[in-house]
Amino acid sequence: MSRASVGEKLGSGLNYLLLAAFGLLTLFPFLHVLAQSLSSHTAVVSNRVSIYPIDFQTEAYKLLFQDDAFYRAFGVSAMRTVLGTALNMALTCLMAYPLSRRTLKGRGFVMGMVVFTMLFSGGMIPSFLLLKELKLLNTFFALILPSAISAFNLILLKNFFESIPSSLDESAKMDGAGHGTILTRIYIPLSLPAIATLTLFYAVMHWNSYFDAVMYINKAELNPLQVYLRNLIVQNESNIELTNNMGLFLVAPETLKAATIMASVLPMIILYPFLQKFFVKGVMLGAVKE
Repeated sequence: MSRASVGEKLGSGLNYLLLAAFGLLTLFPFLHVLAQSLSSHTAVVSNRVSIYPIDFQTEAYKLLFQDDAFYRAFGVSAMRTVLGTALNMALTCLMAYPLSRRTLKGRGFVMGMVVFTMLFSGGMIPSFLLLKELKLLNTFFALILPSAISAFNLILLKNFFESIPSSLDESAKMDGAGHGTILTRIYIPLSLPAIATLTLFYAVMHWNSYFDAVMYINKAELNPLQVYLRNLIVQNESNIELTNNMGLFLVAPETLKAATIMASVLPMIILYPFLQKFFVKGVMLGAVKE
């Protein structure tokens, strides 16, 4: 085995240092918000908080978790993420499978229409008028149906399906399997890395979306968590009482905002490790012996 030269060792060490520096830079805003959410009112208003809490306290989280509007918005976001992602993945798989068949007639025309939607959209006003005519305004369906399928994610999954050897489904057809069986028992199990990645893409998109809710929803009970967060940070709208009976501040408004931001990002941080195990290479290795 050849040993690495001095130049290669220096290059590797420099790469590690640069990666560590960039990693710390991306971690700094998160640590600052976390520290601010756990610091006292005096420390926050005097700008003494950096990346660790000053005068540790959890009053902001206690006040936040007593707010009914927060739970209602959290529930809307959670339901939207679960149902919306399930609908996205079902439609994406059902459309990607036939488009991956090279024998499908009109396949090029359909793909051209899919790509066309990536380049040109109807625009904000036509989309609003369309949902209005469909009677979807101020309904939960307005949050999930307009984004039911992503053209970009569809193309990604179609390309992944095309990489699966055709000999697999040919042998399955010889055993009497139909397209439904081939899709659910061969293509989807072999495409778990791609499906897990797209599931994460869709879930993050649903969890972070707020503009469509601002456009299509007027009912406060249907506002997702991101709209609750936007109203709190941008418009300073909150029903949470930040002072005690003496009129003294229990927490600073910035502390409450930081606590709300942390509560909104934690679900995605918790979800990621469960999908991370599917992000592996070589699932296809050994599946076919030719």
